[in-house]
Amino acid sequence: MTSGYGRPLELGLSLVPMSADADLLRRLAHRADELGLDLIGIQDHPYQWRYLDTFSLIGDLLARTERIRIFPDVANLPLRNPALLAKQAASLDLLSGGRFELGLGAGAFWEPIRAMGGPVRSGREALEALEEGIEIIRAFWSGERTISFEGKHYFVKGLHPGPPPSHPIGIWLGVGKPRALALTGRMADGWVPSLSWATPELVPELMRRIDDGAEAAGRDPSEIRRVYNINGTIADGPTQGLLHGSPEVWIETLKSFAEELGFDTFIFWPGGEPETQLERFAQEVVPALRASS
Repeated sequence: MTSGYGRPLELGLSLVPMSADADLLRRLAHRADELGLDLIGIQDHPYQWRYLDTFSLIGDLLARTERIRIFPDVANLPLRNPALLAKQAASLDLLSGGRFELGLGAGAFWEPIRAMGGPVRSGREALEALEEGIEIIRAFWSGERTISFEGKHYFVKGLHPGPPPSHPIGIWLGVGKPRALALTGRMADGWVPSLSWATPELVPELMRRIDDGAEAAGRDPSEIRRVYNINGTIADGPTQGLLHGSPEVWIETLKSFAEELGFDTFIFWPGGEPETQLERFAQEVVPALRASS
């Protein structure tokens, strides 16, 4: 199956990095890999005391899996220096044989960010910093011997970057405001919204802003991956709401999200018991989606 933009469909699992659930997270990642899912997305909230550090967890899970790709969904740029973030991303990609992607966010929850020593930024400042961060990250991965960049929020001077990543890492932005969506179309490799705030009725306008940004920059909008974080429960019996129903309901709903809204990647955040929900998603929903023409 392909999306409305003609991109092949990929399917994945969302993990919440609760430190108390470390063994469960390892089992889920291992099983998702066995079941043939494409991706795992992991939230990044460094100030959340119950959470493991997302990048440490990603390294652990990459070492325990063989094929599945993993990405921060999405990395908290205000608390992660872009040059060091580029180094971490390239290292994880190299060590895993090309199985790391980079979800990236401009920041939210500014009080916890400040409590951890990070900056508090206005919407405009956060967008400026995000653009600067992308430029530094791309320069770091460029293969240049020495890079320099001086912006309002970040700089590097005479930096020798390396090692290079194993494959061209995608930068997928978790943003929703108009100027940030235009930036996604202009500079990013993908967009990562969540169903909780990018509801289906809002998505066409959000997609249009990305497409307009891409076209203004001379890019083909189909180059940009569209990743949808979806939460819900697979359950037998009567449908109780959007993505709270039978496998057949899930299949038809996700097909419409792909064909009509344009999403090419779905990251499933189980609303019920996660191991059971993973099995049902991978064995009762995913095969039908992949078989659709």
